[in-house]
Amino acid sequence: MKSLPELFSNNEKWRHDIEKEHPGFFEQLVGQQSPEYLWIGCADSRVPANEIVGLMPGELFVHRNVANLINHTDLNMLSVLQFAVDVLKVKHVMVVGHYGCGGVHAAMEDKPHGLIDNWLRQVRELYLRNRRVLKQIDDDKARLDRMCELNVARQVINLSNTTVIQEAWRREQALTVHGWIYGIGDGRLSDLGIEIKNNAQLRELEAQEYDGAGA
Repeated sequence: MKSLPELFSNNEKWRHDIEKEHPGFFEQLVGQQSPEYLWIGCADSRVPANEIVGLMPGELFVHRNVANLINHTDLNMLSVLQFAVDVLKVKHVMVVGHYGCGGVHAAMEDKPHGLIDNWLRQVRELYLRNRRVLKQIDDDKARLDRMCELNVARQVINLSNTTVIQEAWRREQALTVHGWIYGIGDGRLSDLGIEIKNNAQLRELEAQEYDGAGA
């Protein structure tokens, strides 16, 4: 007997529903993978990438981790990125944060959380650089949400500075990096107005980030 039978039952219904609506879907899916998009998002279970943007399996390449971070020592993320850019030739990479992110909230607290503190160190440093400005926001929820937006902007910068993205731009590959954020409370995906296609635009964003930082 299978463990968690309800999940296998759900799978049976899901695959039959898709095959009924799109005959031959899985047979076609086996032979090709050509998504135009790479989604780098948070591991939060309430943020299902494909469902949010209404894309089917095979249309969205996905990498997720706590607080949607881009760390230049993260070989997992870098391997996903290289495969997506160099092999799949995706045209768009989206860094997608979400409001109320628990990882970002933990990085803002002045107390230890264990092993996760090592992963969140760069978010903590970002918070400390912006703490003066953030303290001007009286509402705790609004302050956290603003920090979530700042984190997305920082991760877009980190992503754009990876060797994978830099090499793609050097060979003039059509590739755009986006910064988006998702609202769990209303299901709305929002564009933060961050869209980078080359190093000139990257340097502008870097200048904006540091001009707006408050120690």
